Amino acid sequence: MMTTLPGPDGHERCRWCAATPQYGAYHDDEWGYPVADDRRLFEKLCLEGFQSGLSWLTILNKRENFRAAFHGFDIEKVAAFGESDVERLLQDAGIVRHRGKIEAAIHNARCAQELIAREGSLAAYVWRHEEPADRGDGVTVRATSPASVAMSKDLKKRGWKFVGPTTVYAFMQAMGLVNDHAAGCAFREKAVQARARFQPPVC
Repeated sequence: MMTTLPGPDGHERCRWCAATPQYGAYHDDEWGYPVADDRRLFEKLCLEGFQSGLSWLTILNKRENFRAAFHGFDIEKVAAFGESDVERLLQDAGIVRHRGKIEAAIHNARCAQELIAREGSLAAYVWRHEEPADRGDGVTVRATSPASVAMSKDLKKRGWKFVGPTTVYAFMQAMGLVNDHAAGCAFREKAVQARARFQPPVC
């Protein structure tokens, strides 16, 4: 069962976000709010891939370094990276220096170009896999969902790498496609309200 802890301001928050100030700020300001910007969606898919086998805090602490190294996760720029860029990134101590993950991010940028050409935008594609409103109950802890399994399978079919169902579900949680703030979390209702105002993109 998902539980909460009081933060320094007295508001209840999801238990995991109380670990560090970085987690707290990420939880309060970003996690679970709907996103329709292709660059942010692509960035999150990439960073979730880099997180594989690591903690999210490791990636969060390096996020600005990743943004600098990958030109703000501009899909066109990353898709144009070549072998010299791979070697440059492997020497960058500010990011996770894993050849397979670096090459996957570049490869996925090219896959994203193809997807956008077919679907109109990455956002329009992603939001077709939105969780039903009643699936994120704030109580049940899940690592995957039917929607994340479906998106993972489809992305893999399109050639994407490091997009397993657990990775995709974490992406969906963060980008607001499901509200997994704990039932007693002060920010759960904020996420509900943000989703109510949000217009899913259609192309």
